[in-house]
Order: sequence, then C-alpha cells, then structure tokens
Amino acid sequence: MLHFLYQIMSKKIINTTKAPQPIGPYSQAIKTGNMLFTSGQIAINPITNELVVSDISSETKQVMENLKAVLAAADYTFDNVIKSTIFIADMNDFAAINTVYGSYFDEKTAPARETVQVARLPKDVNVEISVIAVS
Repeated sequence: MLHFLYQIMSKKIINTTKAPQPIGPYSQAIKTGNMLFTSGQIAINPITNELVVSDISSETKQVMENLKAVLAAADYTFDNVIKSTIFIADMNDFAAINTVYGSYFDEKTAPARETVQVARLPKDVNVEISVIAVS
C-alpha cells in the first residue's frame, strides 16, 4: 500500500526540445504513477519558436504535433490519451479543428473530451489543447 501511495505522490517533470519550451512557471508535462498530465500546447514551432497561425488547420496540426512530442518524451502515444481539453477562440473553427484533431485518434478508442470557447488564449492563438494519458 505504501509503495502505491509513493507512486501516486511522486512526480517526474517531462521536458523535450521537440516541443515549445514553457513560457511561464510550468512544465510541459508531469508524470505521476502511470498517468501523464500535459500542459496546454499552442502552435509554436519548436524549431523556429514562431507561431503557426496561417490557418486554423495548420495551427491545430502544430498543436497536435507538439502534444505528440511531449507524449513521446514520456514514452506515451495518442493511444494512451484518456482525456483531452480543447480551448478555442471561435466556435466557428470547431469543424476544422475537429478534423485535424480526429486524425490523431482512432474514432473507436478516442478519449473523452470537452471543447470550450474562451475569450482569449496565450499569444492570441486560436486553439490550445491539453491531454491526460495513462499507461
């Protein structure tokens, strides 16, 4: 029982150069036990450190690629994702975001999710996504 509690209470910081570095006092992800909690990712290209906001599909793809890199740094994939949260600036972009987002998951085993329109996102991006994964 004590070993189980230690696993739950211990945390490992996940960091990769293949995803944008945090722009504040937070980690790209935290692993505790068999669970991984990612911070919200926006469409910053980790190589150029520039925003990818030419269109909502390209922006969403960059967000998903950033999440993919963070997941991989912890030895997880999108198959491990059990929950996602999508914040969008304009609900009119939902269909385009959903198309790109959906291409990263098997529809039969897709995670639980909520999508919320918000007043504003960091760096005035149009979409931010975070996930919870389990191994």
